[in-house]
Amino acid sequence: MTKMMKTSRLYSAPDAPTGICPGCGYGIIKHILANVMEELQIDDRAIGVLGIGCSGFVSRNFDIDWLQAQHGRAPASATGIKRLLPDKVVFTFQGDGDLAAIGTAEIIHAAARNEKMTVLFVNNGIYGMTGGQMAPTTLENQVTVTSPFGRDPNTAGMPIKITEMISVLPIAYAARGAIFNPKEIRITEGYVKKAFEKQLNGEGFSMVEILSPCPTNWHMTPVSSMERIENEVVSYYPLGEMVTGKEGV
Repeated sequence: MTKMMKTSRLYSAPDAPTGICPGCGYGIIKHILANVMEELQIDDRAIGVLGIGCSGFVSRNFDIDWLQAQHGRAPASATGIKRLLPDKVVFTFQGDGDLAAIGTAEIIHAAARNEKMTVLFVNNGIYGMTGGQMAPTTLENQVTVTSPFGRDPNTAGMPIKITEMISVLPIAYAARGAIFNPKEIRITEGYVKKAFEKQLNGEGFSMVEILSPCPTNWHMTPVSSMERIENEVVSYYPLGEMVTGKEGV
């Protein structure tokens, strides 16, 4: 099993609550990020850029430098930081509402430029912070606050596969992982490590999409939400590496 112990850069305190709901996948993903930073010994020169949404809570428990970007603009902000400070390890931490909706242009053009940054893209298929509205990644027929009869592709289109979209560009690395069991957590941590290694090697843009549960807005228990990812979400968003080198696919 992958280790899930608290690292020196991941902390909690009465004045630093997590901000996340019970059963949310962000806690696991934060541990993955902390483990990778500690293993690669990059936490002392890492700069994270946050998207708007539940991802914004991540900085409360990480003792590294952070920048809160405008909605959807984290890749643009990260581009400026990395170009100004090329010796830093720059990454964005974004949810699907931030990255795949208002931030679609930003992520695609950052990938097209092959910016030497790393993107962690958390996909829970819904707008979590604002009450559970339909997101660009919401599955077909999925019920949300704004799709009470289920997502209808005839009016809302199909869920967007962002990682597949950018995989046709000349980027360094792209993968999709999940966290519904210890095996997948371990595999996803490996993807995140590879993504940061691509940046450390100066190869270019790297991104890892992580399928994560939102029990609160899915109206499910934490256990059943993990089962939903395994049994339903993965069939539309398949797991695995899509780009492993500069040549793309």
